[in-house]
Amino acid sequence: MAVRLSLTPRYPLLPTTYPIPPRATQFRRFAVQNSVSGSDESRKVPCFHSLSTISSSRLPHIACRERPIFPENAMLVLEVKEKLEREHSSLPLGRNGRDDEEMILWFLKDRKYSVEDAVAKLTKAINWRQEFGVDELTENSVKGMAETGKAFIHEFLDVNLRPVLIVVASKHLPAVHDPVEDEKLCVFYVEKALSKLPPGKEEILGIIDLRGFSIENADLKFLTFLFDVFYSYYPKRLGQVLFVEAPSVFRPLWQLTKPLLKSYASLARFCSVDTVRKEYFTEATLPAIFRN
Repeated sequence: MAVRLSLTPRYPLLPTTYPIPPRATQFRRFAVQNSVSGSDESRKVPCFHSLSTISSSRLPHIACRERPIFPENAMLVLEVKEKLEREHSSLPLGRNGRDDEEMILWFLKDRKYSVEDAVAKLTKAINWRQEFGVDELTENSVKGMAETGKAFIHEFLDVNLRPVLIVVASKHLPAVHDPVEDEKLCVFYVEKALSKLPPGKEEILGIIDLRGFSIENADLKFLTFLFDVFYSYYPKRLGQVLFVEAPSVFRPLWQLTKPLLKSYASLARFCSVDTVRKEYFTEATLPAIFRN
């Protein structure tokens, strides 16, 4: 006699159309929508550590655009969104705003999924974007500084499929160039590099070409600004920084800067042009400035 057993719960924990794999630690943009709407109570999202501690009717529907995530993370995103709405309603909405779920998730990840810490860092970052005018930066607005050739985005990815931001230090003249315009060019190129991230990739590679570097190119303030931008406003987006062919005159500057960078100092690697050629690019993708 055949016996059929039904293991389908009366109220499934997750919509069957969105299966959660056993491990989903990498993620990109997703959309969150409460499965229960219409009441204030349904929008209260408690902090929890196990699916068993919350009613299935309160779980969100998760529509992942690239990779699925754990439902706990989706609930934390909702919690951050609602906290920002309550406490920082003046912050803008939309892309890179207080309701940008991908941005919220990224800052949660950076702050080890602490809602309080993520809200604090997000608030600072969103305010900075407004004050700095990040969304107003264009090719035309940074054209003058870009034409100096001091920095550019390489047309190819490195061997690890990371967009590449290259800085030519010998063309950086702090006594001549407007520091505000330098910072705008820097942020514009960071944004541009991030826009080139392939699906599933999260970090960019920075290369600082120090050939020909002299004391007139030294700029402690700008180097600190560069790392602070990544730490405060683009956390965990900088995978590595290569200091290529660093001359002895650069070492004192680095020793002054290194303590200010804290954990980000570990991302720095001093290397030769030959290392760049052999370890980071193929013959077809090698930047022209490292071919000779």
